[in-house]
Amino acid sequence: MLAPENNKAFNSLPPLPPNVDLESKTVLRKVIAASRSLALLNGAFRNLPNSNLFIDSIHLQEAKASSEIENIVTTNEKLYQSYVGENKFRYGAQKEVIHYKEALWLGFERLKEHPFITTNLCVEIVQCIKQNSSGIRVNAGTQLSNNYGQVIYTPPEGEEVIREKMAELEQFINGDDALDPLIKMALAHYQFEAIHPFSDGNGRTGRVLLLLHLKMEQLLDVPVLFLSEYIMKHRKEYYRLLQGVTQKGAWEPFVLYMLDMVEQTSKAAFDRLDKIVRLMERTGESIKQQLPKVYSKELIEVLFRLPYTKRQDLIDLQLGTPKTVGGYLKQLEESGYLRSEKMGRERLYLNIELMKILEENSFRS
Repeated sequence: MLAPENNKAFNSLPPLPPNVDLESKTVLRKVIAASRSLALLNGAFRNLPNSNLFIDSIHLQEAKASSEIENIVTTNEKLYQSYVGENKFRYGAQKEVIHYKEALWLGFERLKEHPFITTNLCVEIVQCIKQNSSGIRVNAGTQLSNNYGQVIYTPPEGEEVIREKMAELEQFINGDDALDPLIKMALAHYQFEAIHPFSDGNGRTGRVLLLLHLKMEQLLDVPVLFLSEYIMKHRKEYYRLLQGVTQKGAWEPFVLYMLDMVEQTSKAAFDRLDKIVRLMERTGESIKQQLPKVYSKELIEVLFRLPYTKRQDLIDLQLGTPKTVGGYLKQLEESGYLRSEKMGRERLYLNIELMKILEENSFRS
């Protein structure tokens, strides 16, 4: 493959798979390690009594990190407050992160209906992220620049060319071949980012597709990996390796990076899940002993579904009248389990220890 000129549209981007050795001993060893870590995490979620309990918190953490890569930054506190509280308190960054979370869930729901990743699905995802009717790029002039304003890559241009490249990618992703699914995921991710099919939202859509690929290959039941957190921590390396594939056909370093991402994020998610489950068990036992009239299994679960809880959540679970559940929350706050914060007309209750776990750094820079 000849290296493309930075200022010229890469319309000759070749289809996949590339004509190189993708299964060296180094890569295969990493495939085994990544697959093992991913399987342990998936098994841990399958063995939970309520595997849906932590999904919203995890989705929002992935959405937050993925959006941060695009310089859409918010805090955990503001994000979870806006998600649990009234919609009118959802501002710029929080809105965009929540839309990403909705796009991720939309993708998983679509895969349940049709277990294929298609161009139409990609369009639907980016429209959910951007909350508009955007589709395949039709205008020329899209270029990617570095921090110094220098053009480092010009993706394919022309709607017909882009759709052709996306059709080839769709065929590769959904086709039967002997490639390990994790290697295939890495190749497909590069190709999607190189095609750059949309005017905006390509990075976030591409990261949603990573999790959808794992689901489609039956490697992950629910999207419980913070893949974007890894990319955010190793951002410069990520972009350097993407460029290495484009300029030099250096596939192995990029594939190894992606495999390490799966391995490390699987380990981090497993550890974080273990900490949350242990905290939930300790908190449940403590409340049961200290506040037996307040305790119920359903109450503990709602306190751990998201870091913030409101009175209506307890009412919806039929845990008591508004006055009764308000009393429960007040007692839990007085005992140090929760901390209340006023947000508009509502009072939100923070699970302090759960938030501490969610805010822990998973990776070394």
